[in-house]
Amino acid sequence: MPSMATHTNAPDTHAEARFSFGQNWQRFLRTVDERRIEEAEASLRAFLEVDHLRGRTFLDLGCGSGLFSLAAQRLGAEQVVSLDYDDASVDVTTELRRRFAPHASNWRVHRGDVLDAASLHQHGRFDVVYAWGVLHHTGHMWGALDNIIQSVTTDGRLFIAIYNDQGLTSRMWLAVKRSYNRLPGWTQPACVALVMAPRELRFAIAETLAGRPFGYFRSWTEYRRNRGMSRWHDLVDWVGGLPFEVAKPEEIFDFYRSRGFELERLTTSGGGLGCNQFVFRRADRERDRAPRHEP
Repeated sequence: MPSMATHTNAPDTHAEARFSFGQNWQRFLRTVDERRIEEAEASLRAFLEVDHLRGRTFLDLGCGSGLFSLAAQRLGAEQVVSLDYDDASVDVTTELRRRFAPHASNWRVHRGDVLDAASLHQHGRFDVVYAWGVLHHTGHMWGALDNIIQSVTTDGRLFIAIYNDQGLTSRMWLAVKRSYNRLPGWTQPACVALVMAPRELRFAIAETLAGRPFGYFRSWTEYRRNRGMSRWHDLVDWVGGLPFEVAKPEEIFDFYRSRGFELERLTTSGGGLGCNQFVFRRADRERDRAPRHEP
């Protein structure tokens, strides 16, 4: 059962070897173009079921490349705040803003730690809090899930994605990730290719047998349609991403329901590899005491 206590910053939360998320995002930045940005915008519109974000504030927790901060800004968000623990990710997001939104005075980028509840509180509350594929990499996932509640306004939306708990398979992946992070940097790309080759081969064969011989290749060439992301960089993230925690969909649902949130949308990974995606709405009006975000 997950911890019910709110976590505050502690020295041991980042003790495990950490994957260089920021370095991966630096490489991804070279691939960002208008088409990727448009796909990121489409992803936000579809999952939040909105046409725009005008009049709303947006917090991007673990902003990574900053792609979804940029998407929110282009969708008209009144204020956008990007936070990441990784200095390189902060630099990448700052560079993305310089390239694609140089005059966006309503978009701020900061280094921040979601495990530091007091620091997070200083940024105030937001209409949309976005933490896609982030909180399971903090080293204290349940504390992070609890901490971000203070950042959501009444009737605000919380959009998160958390790795699916596959039981023994998840524990095996944890061993793979730890091994990857002990390797010399120059060998790591080969490790990703070797680890993912069986899965990729099975997919290619399945597509061929289903009468779609080019389906596998399109999964690479059209991957940007998946939130505007890059298939290779996502594979690197998957094989190397540490810290690493998982949860079953019902655990996340129960966790937030007990804290005054209502589930508005859920997309699961089908019990397999990947993330379960949730959109919650905060409905605990009488308990919502934190100040609203001010620019």
